[in-house]
Amino acid sequence: MSDRDGTSGSSWWGNAWVRALEALSLDPARLARGHVYASGGNVGAISVAPGRIITYVRGSRPRPYRTEIRLRTLSDDDWDRFLATAAADPAHMAALLDKDMPHSLVDSAAEVGVGLLPAPGDLIPSCSCPDRGHPCKHAAALCYETARLLDADPFVLLLVRGRTERELLDDLARRNAAHSAREKPAPPPFPGVPATTALAPRTLPPLPGPLPVPPQPGHASGAYPGTRGAPDPLSLDLLVTDAAARAHTLLTTGADPIAPLTPWQDAVRLAAAQPGSGLTAATRRLYATLASAHDRSPTDLARAVAAWQQGGLTGLSVLETPWDPPAGPFDRARPALAAADLPRLRPHRNRLSDAERGIQLRLGHDERWYPYESDPGTDDWWPTGTPDADPVGALTALLDA
Repeated sequence: MSDRDGTSGSSWWGNAWVRALEALSLDPARLARGHVYASGGNVGAISVAPGRIITYVRGSRPRPYRTEIRLRTLSDDDWDRFLATAAADPAHMAALLDKDMPHSLVDSAAEVGVGLLPAPGDLIPSCSCPDRGHPCKHAAALCYETARLLDADPFVLLLVRGRTERELLDDLARRNAAHSAREKPAPPPFPGVPATTALAPRTLPPLPGPLPVPPQPGHASGAYPGTRGAPDPLSLDLLVTDAAARAHTLLTTGADPIAPLTPWQDAVRLAAAQPGSGLTAATRRLYATLASAHDRSPTDLARAVAAWQQGGLTGLSVLETPWDPPAGPFDRARPALAAADLPRLRPHRNRLSDAERGIQLRLGHDERWYPYESDPGTDDWWPTGTPDADPVGALTALLDA
């Protein structure tokens, strides 16, 4: 599978990652399917944190699966031996600063008992899909896509092993300075510069032009706080991914499609974008936070999310704002339903209801009929199904559901 086509490793450390994956699997068919998923863009934004890699992978079902790869982090003693090995050779330092992982550094670290690259059995996959494969095709897709991240930045591997790039470089700089101080005599004092000379007016060069806009939004990667009282890491990942997508749209089109939304509408949009099947613990925390910020209950937010998923901003307006439609489609709806031998519905503003059956149609400003249902005899209406320009089609689909 490591054929260097953009989703497998093209660096030697990326290929080592792929070999660990392929040694882990007993089913080449699942690996092949995961390779297709990675090549086809089915892998979402990847969140990298010490000891784990998380993403959502789109499979054959409408909702993506939460997929995670875990890897053992190194101990403090392991890091001390690795950093001492790296600082002992200037070539190793230069390579790391150039986003390169020298083979000789990895070999030297292994000689002192520090294994950076995953060995067979080190990668522990998990996925919310029903496939019990080890790994399933979604986890395989995440591994192949991770190899692409490793090709671009070997510090991703070091982050999974437990240290951020900034922590490593700062530690290496301190070790290098201490090593240089021991090896070299102190330099002579640097001559000072008069303040009047340093602050004299001078002409600065023009600023460089803006960088080109990337073809797609960037992927979120890095460690998010997991301490007590801190925001949920997966909620932060959702917000970072959404901010990157909005910024990319603003750079490419000059317009922010989210700007016209009210804070409540934007909260509903964010909650509706949360992937996964059902309300997970992370999703419930996100719903509770968003609802509390707008003096709403999580049930109110869940109902609004259902309306957003049914028809976007128009669907949310249909849920929350009754209105009086002009003569036309609304007046023709009841005869059309009667001619189709469907239940008679009572009109009220833009709604046609049968409370005893628990069925309702609402006319939106886009002249589509939005189906709703409730427990018979109650007034607890929830959006359900797909809106239709034909009231007969919308009601028939609701009754057949």
